[in-house]
Parts: sequence; structure tokens; C-alpha cells
Amino acid sequence: MDPQSRDEEAATLERRLGVFDAVVIGLGSMIGAGIFAALSPAAHAAGSGLPAGLAVAAGAAYCNATSSARLAARYPQSGGTYVYGRERLGEFWGYLAGWAFVVGKTASCAAMALTVGSYAWPGHPHIVAVAAVVALTAINCLGIQKAAWLTRAIVAAALTVLLAVATTCLTSGAAQAGRLEFGADTSVTGVLQAAGLLFFAFAGYARIATLGEEVRDPARTIPRAIPIALGITLIVYGAVAVAVLAVLGPKGLADQAAPLAAAVRQAGVPGLAPVVRAGAAVAALGSLLALILGVSRTTLAMSRDRHLPYLLSAVHPRFHVPHRAELAVGAVVTVLAATTDVRGAIGFSSFGVLVYYAIANASAWTLTARENRPPRAIPALGLTGCLVLACCLPVSSVGCGAAVLLVGAAAYAVRRSAGARRGT
Repeated sequence: MDPQSRDEEAATLERRLGVFDAVVIGLGSMIGAGIFAALSPAAHAAGSGLPAGLAVAAGAAYCNATSSARLAARYPQSGGTYVYGRERLGEFWGYLAGWAFVVGKTASCAAMALTVGSYAWPGHPHIVAVAAVVALTAINCLGIQKAAWLTRAIVAAALTVLLAVATTCLTSGAAQAGRLEFGADTSVTGVLQAAGLLFFAFAGYARIATLGEEVRDPARTIPRAIPIALGITLIVYGAVAVAVLAVLGPKGLADQAAPLAAAVRQAGVPGLAPVVRAGAAVAALGSLLALILGVSRTTLAMSRDRHLPYLLSAVHPRFHVPHRAELAVGAVVTVLAATTDVRGAIGFSSFGVLVYYAIANASAWTLTARENRPPRAIPALGLTGCLVLACCLPVSSVGCGAAVLLVGAAAYAVRRSAGARRGT
């Protein structure tokens, strides 16, 4: 092995992120393309029950966030639930969580890249998507602090646009309170399916946990940053959902491909629509940036344990980032963004993320009081909620997600069998 390779493997990730940066990275993951794109399919599923679906998704996210925060404080390492499942439940469950996260979130990365392209240059979304992936991968490879500064700017722009949308809609004459009342188009199954579809938009707080090896004083920082980021996101999402629903109504919202832009036009401010489109593109960039960060860190953790190629575990001696994992993830996402339209993978991604958090809640259940265990009801509700919402997703999403998990489990079994034959 050459000296440079030894230096890369010996290097460790550097703890540079404080509470503010951790909150911003969480917001950059959540205040993203989800709120611009997921409201329409969620309204199609739940109708006038959309706010209830958002509340259910937020409740599940709160339980998952609490469980993840307690676990991250105890295991401040890159990898998130991959590490927690391995340490608390056994190697297989950690592996399954990591597999679900990497596969599901890689599809989400491509979806976010294509969302950038669809809003920024509708006629050529694939070109913009590829350029976005290449640029953000390069930024990530230059160091976590560069990514944190860029995420601050993206979050500020996205929040400004979303607040403008909510204010414009709620103060317009087109808003009608009657459109917020439950109607005959609402059902329990529809609300749960909408919650499952909306859940992926809340899942960004996991990025704080997966970056645990780069957070200063993680036992204090992570438990503070996660609920702050989640709370801000819930307030923003709730205001925007209510505002858009009051203007467009359930059916009008379900029929819109770009609901926030349509809402401001309906509210009588068509000049704001281009700003909303720009905000959607910027917010999707923020999600993509944070997603690449999270997937690469989980890839790093899994490669350290040789569940993925070990060469991906190298950390750059100068920039202190897992540069090979970053480049590998960027390459895969680039191919997907160039060749496929994966926006329909929201349900598939949600299935993988819900499985991931089910394992996180099961891991939190095993914590003892001395280990700062959350009240038992929280991981119990979180686990139950994740499983119910996963099963309520569209049949195609459940089928594809289950098939991918089975492939991952089979690969694990083959690897274990081969290791046993070698006596390792």
C-alpha cells in the first residue's frame, strides 16, 4: 500500500459543526423539494384530509427524531441507524438499515436533481440535473464546512419563498376557510397514504445524525439540533399546506404539477410564480446537497465494515471528507439523473426510509435509563407508525421496496456464507 493510501485510511473526519450548522443542514434536507412537489400526490390520496396526513407524518417524524437524537448522542459516528442497528440489534439489522437508506436515498438524490432541472430549465431537465450533481459532489469533496455555508444560503432563499407563498395565499381573497373542512373525499387509508408520501419530506433530520462524526460535542449538539430543525420545518410546512389548500381546494391542489406556483397565480399575484419556480429549484439543490452528504457518510460506515467495497472508506487527509464515497455516490446519481425520470420514486424512497426509521426506533427501545432512553412510548409509537405508513404506501412502492430489501438480505446471506467457508 502506498503512503498516500495509508494516510487516507488513517485520517478521520473532523468535528467542525456546531448547533447552528447542524440545524441548517437538517433544514436544508427538509425544507426542500418535498413541499414543492409532494403536496399534489398527497392531496390526491387524502383530499381535504391533507392537513391530517401532514400531522400524522409530523408525529411519526417526532418519534423518529427523538429516538435518533438519543441514539446519535450515544453513538456519534458516521452512518446513523446503520450504526445504531448494528450496535443495539445485531449486525444484520444495521446492515439492512444501511442498505435501505443508501438505495432509497440514492433514488431520492436523482429525483431532487431532476426536480432542479424541471424548474430551472423545463425543456432540458436531465442536462441541469447532471450539472447539479457534478457541482454539488465537487463542493462536498472540498470539505463539510463548504457544504454547510452553501446550505445556509439555500435554506435562507427557500424559507423566504415559502413564507412569501403562505403570506400571499392566506391574505388573498381567493382563500376560503371552507376548503379546509373534512369532506367525503377523506378516508383513513387516504390520510395514512398521504402521510407516508409526505414523510420523506421530514426525513432530513437524519442527516444531522449521519454526520455525527463531524459534529462538535455530539452528546449536546445532536439532541438540540434535531428537534429545532424538525419544529421549524413543521411550522413552515403546516403554514404552506393550509395556505395552498385554502386557495386551490383539495381537487385543484391534486391536479397541479407545480401547486405553489399555481396557488400564487390563483391568489392574484402571477408575478410571484417565477420566483416560486426559482425557489423550488434552489430548495431542491439544498435537498440534493444534504442527501449526497448523508448517503456518502452511510456508504463510508458500511464500507468500513466491508459491507460495501473497503476502498470507499478512505478519508481525504487534507479535506477530511470520505472523498471516494462522495465520488462513488455522485457517479451513480449522475447516471440515474441522465437516464431516468425518478420523481415517481418518492413512494419507493419513503418505503426505504420508513424501514430505516423502524429499525432506529427498535434500537432506541433497547436503550437503558442510564443511557438516556426516551420514554418507551416514543420508540413504540415510532416503530408502529413507520410500519403502518410503509404498508399504506401505493402497492407498487411497497412491492419494489420489499423486493430491494430482499435483494439486500440475500447479498448479506451470501457474504456471510462465503465468510464462514473461509473461516472468517
